[in-house]
Amino acid sequence: MTSYRKKFIVGCNMKGLIKDIQLIPVNFKSTNWDQSTYVVKIIDENGQYGIGECDGPIDVMEGIFSMESAHLWSMNPKDIIIGKDPLDAAAIWNKLYESLLWQGRRGLALFAISGIDIALHDLAGKQLGIPTYQLIGGANKEYATPYMTLYPESSGTGSLKELMGEYELLFEKSKKLGVKAVKLAIMPGEEVSDTKLIDFINEARTKLGYEVDMMVDFLYRWTDPYDVINALKKLEKSNLYFAEAILQHDDIEGHKKVVDKTDMRICGAEMATGIYEIKQWVENSGVAIVQPDINRCGGLSEIRRITEFCDLYGVQVIPHGWKTGITASCGIHYHISSKNGKYFEYLHPELYPSPMRENLVKPEAKIIDGRFNKPTRPGLGIDLNDEFLTSIRKRD
Repeated sequence: MTSYRKKFIVGCNMKGLIKDIQLIPVNFKSTNWDQSTYVVKIIDENGQYGIGECDGPIDVMEGIFSMESAHLWSMNPKDIIIGKDPLDAAAIWNKLYESLLWQGRRGLALFAISGIDIALHDLAGKQLGIPTYQLIGGANKEYATPYMTLYPESSGTGSLKELMGEYELLFEKSKKLGVKAVKLAIMPGEEVSDTKLIDFINEARTKLGYEVDMMVDFLYRWTDPYDVINALKKLEKSNLYFAEAILQHDDIEGHKKVVDKTDMRICGAEMATGIYEIKQWVENSGVAIVQPDINRCGGLSEIRRITEFCDLYGVQVIPHGWKTGITASCGIHYHISSKNGKYFEYLHPELYPSPMRENLVKPEAKIIDGRFNKPTRPGLGIDLNDEFLTSIRKRD
């Protein structure tokens, strides 16, 4: 037993090595998004468990976890994890990264590692009786401050007029929650010109007011950086906190052209996996913010390394957070533990219509004046909602 483990295990009788790993595919189709997720449940010798999730197609993720170990660069993750100490999460991460070289370490392999790493941090915190943020840097902030993504139910099907009506209702709900920042993802169900889109965003800003920070996700709308520059200049009066997904994801040079011609914060790397891909973005694009998703970039271990790297360049890390309550809880713990980044993305059940987000895990963190207090429950502070999982299986 390591000295670190001895220090924190005093009075805790729940220590134990990893005995089993269970994979729980959760199929759930709703609205125009597939809300399905792939839950990783790691269980120790005493029956204590930690949970994580992988943001990848269920069938593909099952392939990673069901394949036979072939050689040192192509191993089933279970063969790496069983019998290990959850507190050795960083060492387990390194071994997984080495042993999934054959599967591609800038994609699906890191999705799988993400779910495992999150579950390990949850389990280790539960074993020690401490919240996960204490395992990844301690409390560098007193509060976790989210930006809330607002998602109208008619997104992808409604007109701009219908969307504006729904956004007005969401603005009111967010103000009642005391939210400090919101993000709009403009997805009309019709072809919309840049002129109409710009007018829509400026009108939305007026209706929201200027006391709350507003961001816009442009959902990879453009391919020409000069179209982006022209649009952003016309949006200057809306004082957007950032512009996200302005060009195709891998167009790093295009992002650099936009950055050089605008004073607005530009985001990038939403789909990036791992520190090496983030490094390319930071060193070559000039973006002010990177947005790796904890459930796909490599988990809590990797986003911590990413953040330490970005600190050297003055780049904010504001994690993408598009999944269930597992990822939402990760966002809170990460944000508390990091000095970097003003916000993190949070999907609040009152502002985003998702039975999966609302019901997969319990309890929901309580938001007070638009912020979350430091978590106090061990691990991620959440548990799987078995009744909801049972209802999903019956529906299938």
